[in-house]
Amino acid sequence: MFAFHVNWTRPFTARNPGAPYAVEPFELLTTVLSALEWQRQGGVIAMATDGLAAAYYEGLGLGSLWNGGIRPVLQDAIPDTVSPFAFWAAGKLYALREMPAPCVMIDTDFILWRSIEAQCAGADAAAIHREEIYPDIYPGPSHFQVEEGFDLDGLDWSVQPCNTALAYFGSAAFKGLYTARAISFMEHAPHADDPLTYMVFAEQRLLSMCAAEAGAKLAILSDLDTLFGSGQQAYTHVWGYKQQMRDDPAAYIAFCRRCAARIKRDYPGFAPTAAAVPCLSQYF
Repeated sequence: MFAFHVNWTRPFTARNPGAPYAVEPFELLTTVLSALEWQRQGGVIAMATDGLAAAYYEGLGLGSLWNGGIRPVLQDAIPDTVSPFAFWAAGKLYALREMPAPCVMIDTDFILWRSIEAQCAGADAAAIHREEIYPDIYPGPSHFQVEEGFDLDGLDWSVQPCNTALAYFGSAAFKGLYTARAISFMEHAPHADDPLTYMVFAEQRLLSMCAAEAGAKLAILSDLDTLFGSGQQAYTHVWGYKQQMRDDPAAYIAFCRRCAARIKRDYPGFAPTAAAVPCLSQYF
């Protein structure tokens, strides 16, 4: 199966004007494990990004990490009217539009330890799990400011959103429908002012809405009880732990050392490349 990571750098440069671009060490380490684990399962994985991140990864010596190459498909792809604050993950949707189906979109902080190929067989799309419709995260249509040209009223607001830390797209037609609708929403919301509700609507709620509208077969790979239950060894998603690490330097160091140890144990051939990255060497 073909998969891809995504890195759009404009949110970083917008939040940190004049600062040199960088990815945090824990994110680099999970990116390495995510890519190597996918390849261990026989897959091809690429990095879809812009020129700044492409040069950054190459400069760190990580260009060989992705056996599908680094693909600067986001360079000049996203209009300036799409807010990098409100739509900080917009790069995923623009990158997905360019990728051939079937494909799997994987966040750089998500590691898949087991194959999902059998679970995705026959599906038009798949996502890691459903999410509850909490109104502070997934509000109703009156919350959103959109310009004429995007119809919020024509959507089914009763369907549960899908978490897209990992998402599979088997149908090119459905992928086209979903990305067109999500991109249209972002491009019709130039005054978006909330970096949570607008982004998760575009990326996660519209996926399930589009599937319901099209009658597409949407597979759900897991659930929250399984993901957070003891003994679950299929997936690692760091998302909820990031801020805890930033607030606790000891936890940050311990996590990075665990990742480095896993790389050394399971991928001794790549470990020297990762250890040579200046900001990662201390963890090896």
